[in-house]
Amino acid sequence: MFRSILRRPLRTALIAATALTLSAASLTAQEPGDVVAKVGDTVITEADIAFAARDLGQELQRFPPAQWRAILTDVLVDMTLLAKEAEKEGLQKDEDFQRQVRFLTTQALRNAYVSQKLEAGITEAELKAAYDAELANFKGEEEVRARHILVASKEDAEKLIKELDGGADFAELAKANSSDGSAAAGGDLGFFGKGRMVPEFEAAAFALEPGAYTKEPVQSQFGWHVLKLDEKRIQPAPAFEDVQDGLRNKLMRDRYTALMTELKATHKVEIIQPEVPAADPAKPAQQ
Repeated sequence: MFRSILRRPLRTALIAATALTLSAASLTAQEPGDVVAKVGDTVITEADIAFAARDLGQELQRFPPAQWRAILTDVLVDMTLLAKEAEKEGLQKDEDFQRQVRFLTTQALRNAYVSQKLEAGITEAELKAAYDAELANFKGEEEVRARHILVASKEDAEKLIKELDGGADFAELAKANSSDGSAAAGGDLGFFGKGRMVPEFEAAAFALEPGAYTKEPVQSQFGWHVLKLDEKRIQPAPAFEDVQDGLRNKLMRDRYTALMTELKATHKVEIIQPEVPAADPAKPAQQ
């Protein structure tokens, strides 16, 4: 479960980043009521800009942050001008427009209720309790931290092993000889569990003891490896700070599901299924 809650939705992260950056760039107009622009008798405020930033956060990522305020201001000015023209034409009386307004109003009210009544009601204590409940069943898998040197031939790998036997430093040999991207870090691959590496590499790594290196080259689909094991451990539980957003989302989903079950039980909901015309026996069935 912890693996799944570590994945925060991308759109949420983008919107949050947008709002923070825009806020930092708005040092001269920090009050919601501060006027940003006027279109006739319509006033566009700092609060309007902030709302537009939340709504258009993902689209703004295509532009440099320094341009966001100007872009949002232009968008709101253009929207206001076109809205005024639409009112002159009486488009607000159109049946499809009214249907759209009803839908958007219902959607906005739904979002406000979820945000203010469900999400805002989740406390730090509840998050900690959810974390402890998940942690009670957590069993970390065995992990190793290994280094390797990747070369093209068995002979090259054997030469490196001889240098290691003579006291050479593994990390320095990796930097000088490895064709793998980890060479700059001295061949360090970090911690990994079983199933993460190709079978030959994994078997050799888990067979070593900390501080030991392979005495024979290890062949894989990528070439020839010399491995050194730095450390073995049992995977630790993730820190509360790393998973609290995922835990919050899970609590939100649980509360939302419970609320919808309660509301559907207390309100009459009738789903009208469209009538399907009966088949005409005189007409052959379509193949």
